Amino acid sequence: MDREKELIAKYAEQHEELRKLVEEHRALDQQLEEFHRRPYLTAEEEVEKKKIQIKKLALKDQILAMVEKYRQMEESK
Repeated sequence: MDREKELIAKYAEQHEELRKLVEEHRALDQQLEEFHRRPYLTAEEEVEKKKIQIKKLALKDQILAMVEKYRQMEESK
């Protein structure tokens, strides 16, 4: 997991598209933290929380796919 974070940080410095995805992922994480701080969520908030979780997971998949692509490109040099 730490190696994964190192690679994400490394490639995010070099690639704007990846950096934007990482920033969006962090923003969603902050939104989820807001929901976790509340003692009670309305039904609408629960739905919104679930949507954010799904989007965050999809972003993570995109980030990991990009990191793998960049890693393979680097190894083939």
